[in-house]
Amino acid sequence: MGQKRLKTEADKAKEDFQLIENENRIRKAFKDRDWNEIKSSDSWVIFKVMSEFVDGFEKLAKIGPCVSIFGSARTSPDQTYYHMAEEIAAKLVRHGYGVITGGGPGIMEAANKGAKGESGKSVGLNIDLPFEQGANIYIDPDKLIDFDYFFVRKVMFVKYSQGFVVMPGGFGTLDELFEALTLIQTKKIGQFPIVLVGGEYWQGLLDWIKKTLLENYKTINPEDLDLFKLVETPTEAVKIMDDFYSKYLLTPNF
Repeated sequence: MGQKRLKTEADKAKEDFQLIENENRIRKAFKDRDWNEIKSSDSWVIFKVMSEFVDGFEKLAKIGPCVSIFGSARTSPDQTYYHMAEEIAAKLVRHGYGVITGGGPGIMEAANKGAKGESGKSVGLNIDLPFEQGANIYIDPDKLIDFDYFFVRKVMFVKYSQGFVVMPGGFGTLDELFEALTLIQTKKIGQFPIVLVGGEYWQGLLDWIKKTLLENYKTINPEDLDLFKLVETPTEAVKIMDDFYSKYLLTPNF
C-alpha cells in the first residue's frame, strides 16, 4: 500500500512538473526579446545543431548498407511484435545489412537486440526526452548517438538507411513513416522500400489513406499507394529488402 502511494505521489509530481514546463514554454514563445537576447540564444542553437550533424556524419559515414526499424518504445518483451522486430533484425544482419533504430526501449530495443545477437552493426539514434527513453544496452558503443533535436535525428535516419521497416507504434513512429513517404513521394530521396509489419495494426490507416486521401479528396495519386508494402511475417519483410538490394550498389542517400 505504501509503495503504491509513493508511486502515485511520484506520478503526480511528474505531471505537475510537465504542466509547469509546458506553461513556461508557451509563455516564452510570446515573450518579447531584444536583439542581444535573440543573437545569444539563436547562435547557441545554431552551433548545437551543427555539432549534432557533425557527430552524426562522422559516426555513420562508413556504416554501409543499413535498414531502419521503427516502432513503439512501449512494446514489452512479452509481446508478439517485440519478438518479430528481433527476428527481422537478426535476419537482416544474417543477410548482410546493418540495423538502425531510435535507440530506445520497446521495438527499438528488440531490433538492436536482434542485430547484436548476430554480431551485426547495431546503431542507435537516441533522442533526449524528459522522463522518457534512455538508450538500450544492445547498441554498439561506437554507434550510439544522442540528439536533442528531432529534425537532425530524422536526417540521419533517411541519409544512412536504404530501407525502412515500420512496426506498430505511436505518434513518433507515424512521424518517421510519413517523413520517409514524403521524401520518396517528392523525390528528395530514392524509392527505397518501406515495409509495414502487421495488418491488424496498419490496415485501418491504409483503408483511410485509400478512401479519404485518394478517392474522396484526391490529395495523393494512385501510384503513391505503391510506395509501401504490408507484410505479416519477418521472412516477408526481409525478402522485400533482399529483392531491392539485389538491384543496386548502395551508398548514402545524399
